[in-house]
Amino acid sequence: MGAIFQSLGRTIVAGVVVLIVIILLVGSATGSMIKIDHLWSIFFMRWLHVLSGVMWIGLLWYFNFVQIPSMPKIPDEQKPAIGKVIAPAALFWFRWAALATMVTGLLLAWMNGYIGSALMVSKPNVAIGIGMWLGLIMAFNVWFIIWPNQKKALGIVTVEAPAKAAAARMAMLTSRFNTMLSIPMLYCMVAQSHGGF
Repeated sequence: MGAIFQSLGRTIVAGVVVLIVIILLVGSATGSMIKIDHLWSIFFMRWLHVLSGVMWIGLLWYFNFVQIPSMPKIPDEQKPAIGKVIAPAALFWFRWAALATMVTGLLLAWMNGYIGSALMVSKPNVAIGIGMWLGLIMAFNVWFIIWPNQKKALGIVTVEAPAKAAAARMAMLTSRFNTMLSIPMLYCMVAQSHGGF
């Protein structure tokens, strides 16, 4: 068992195996096995959307609730571990989870036939439309403001010290902006199908 949990890849594979076992057990107990059709495809896309969204927003909140507030408390000699190892890895998953969330969300809206009305924020898709636009703004910020500035702040792209400090500040402020937008975005996403408006 320890060998499974010492490897992230094996842990993920084990999670998928546990999911399959649960699906098979529930299916055999209830007599309703999965029927792979359009409805199941929509469900599966929604699951992928939620899965990638949890990764994205989880990392956004990690940066804002844990890493940024903790940096002033970390001794200077230990900060390179964050800047050279942890932050680049977290930013890799952060930006690709943002992209995966956007792609799966747009595919889900297309599969459900409401992509046009949601993007135009028209009835009956006002809530999901607002949520989609907030998510798109946030994803834009990740790829075109936060990541380019983080590359400078972390020394991945070499710049002078004042430019590095300015880039770190811009990345932090944009990350905080995304944290702010994540609250109404998540509300709107859930509100659409659960009576929040």
